[in-house]
Amino acid sequence: MNDLSFAAGRRKPDTLYHQLAEDLAQAILAGMLKCGEKLPSVRKMSAQRQLSLSTVMEAYRELEDRGLIEARPQSGFYVRSAMAFAAPALTQPPKTPSNVVTQAEYWPYQSNQFADVKVDFGLAILNPEHFPLQPLQRLLSQISRHEPELLADYGTPPGDPELRRHIARRALAWGGHFEADDVIVTHGCLEAINLCLRAVTRPGDVVAIESPAYFGVLQMLESYQLKALEIPTHPQTGISVEALELATRNGQVKAALLLPNFSNPIGSLMPDENKRRLVELLAERNIPLIEDDLYGEFFHHGERPRPAKAFDKTGNVMLCSSFTKTLVPGFRIGWVVAGRWRRELEKLKFINTYSTSTLLQKTVARFLENGGYDHHLRKLRRAVADQLNCGAAAIQRYFPAETRLNVPQGGFVLWVELPAGINTQTLLQRSIEEGIVFAPGELFSPSRSYRNCLRICCVETWTTRHERAIQRLGQLAQALLDEQSTEELAIPAA
Repeated sequence: MNDLSFAAGRRKPDTLYHQLAEDLAQAILAGMLKCGEKLPSVRKMSAQRQLSLSTVMEAYRELEDRGLIEARPQSGFYVRSAMAFAAPALTQPPKTPSNVVTQAEYWPYQSNQFADVKVDFGLAILNPEHFPLQPLQRLLSQISRHEPELLADYGTPPGDPELRRHIARRALAWGGHFEADDVIVTHGCLEAINLCLRAVTRPGDVVAIESPAYFGVLQMLESYQLKALEIPTHPQTGISVEALELATRNGQVKAALLLPNFSNPIGSLMPDENKRRLVELLAERNIPLIEDDLYGEFFHHGERPRPAKAFDKTGNVMLCSSFTKTLVPGFRIGWVVAGRWRRELEKLKFINTYSTSTLLQKTVARFLENGGYDHHLRKLRRAVADQLNCGAAAIQRYFPAETRLNVPQGGFVLWVELPAGINTQTLLQRSIEEGIVFAPGELFSPSRSYRNCLRICCVETWTTRHERAIQRLGQLAQALLDEQSTEELAIPAA
């Protein structure tokens, strides 16, 4: 019995709230109530069904417990995507380091084969509709008008003091205890990670990474002639700390580069206890942790997850993040708190790009100051959660029955594991002909693992256009599966 039938089939005492919960559950499972759709308010449902407010509230709580709906603060109750597919299991990458040789032909849009894209599930870049572009434009114009000298200001390598103060102040919410002087502003999160790698590694060194890992990380490792050691990773709880402990016993690992919060592409979220063990293990073995927290603000429910940096007592964690995903991609404003490597990173920043635009830093700082950022984040989180749930629901409707799917608790990327034997490079070639793009699994592994996997990015408000594209992808995947079965039947018995 799958999760859906279990959710629909559980029996409880025949109470008024249970009858209401069952009616709504059947409507959700039948698709009459779509993922992301808002349910009537408790008061409105009470009037419609002539039930007490407490009865309706009990029904909604039961649906929450069953994972069919979710409560959003100051907004109401919304339909979640019901899970028909199991999640992928713990990954099993090679146990030895790999030289990284990335597949240039599949780098984002570096080939003319991507020229006629109609539906893009390939890049983790949110649609401009999600950003407060007009308020930022007005702020930028005001600052330029009243402080024109900023246009001639080179700035300093560490960055604008006002912005650095805001970054340090916001970190207090998750237990970050560092000063504004500890923050170095960078050109996006990628420069921050690049500076960290340059500070703590040399060509030929081994870096521990998640498996699968973001292909941009693999490109960085390749460019610095570093070897990658893939660590087994669970789609829900992140890397196996036990496997990392074994992998770091012989001293070959010189650094770890990880995304504990909503990793890209698998979407995992490490529990706090695992983060604590991770930080203590690496500090004990003097292995620096480069932490990419780019997606930490994209939690869908509850409170913001703490970065591993929150458990750092020795300055061994180098925390990297940016405002490119959450606020304004075009400004390319990122930052790093480098712990005991702060002075080294300041020197490297000076050598690399000297500074980041003071005018753009000031604009972001003023936006943070006026309180608009938190309001924007709440709106953004709701939007990406809706998109992700709709994408997950569509995959479950249209993909082959043996598909495995991880629906993360944050972010906007989905990791899909198709039945064994389907090569998603082949699937991509066929989908490109119909204007549909995604990221094939091989991109995310230096050992070319995950050939039957793909990443789907839900970066736009979900429409029938996206629904049809997922439906077509499912049909193409099923066709590949059918072809494989036909070929196997055609092979004569020995």
